[in-house]
Amino acid sequence: MLLGMLADPTRLRLAACLAHGEQDVTALTAAVGAARPAVSQHLGKLRLAGLVTVRRDGRRQVYALAGPHVGRLVTEALHTAGHRVPGRPRSTSIPT
Repeated sequence: MLLGMLADPTRLRLAACLAHGEQDVTALTAAVGAARPAVSQHLGKLRLAGLVTVRRDGRRQVYALAGPHVGRLVTEALHTAGHRVPGRPRSTSIPT
C-alpha cells in the first residue's frame, strides 16, 4: 500500500517536496503545479496511509513526512524512477 501511494506522480512530487521540510497546502500547490482541491485530496490519501502528518498553525494546515524512514523511502523511489529509461523495455533478467 505504501509504494502504491507513491506510484502516483503527484503524490510522489508532494512527498519529495515534504522531504525538504514542512509545508502548507498553498506552498505545495505551487510546487507541484496541481489544483488545490487535487493537492488536498492527495495529501489526505498520504495521511491516511501514514506517510504524512498534519498540524495546525493558526488557520493553516502544515504537512510533514511521518518520519525519516518515509524520507528514505521517497528518496529511493525517486532514485529508482530516475534510472528508468523511457521508451526502453524493461529487462526481466539481471545483466551480466
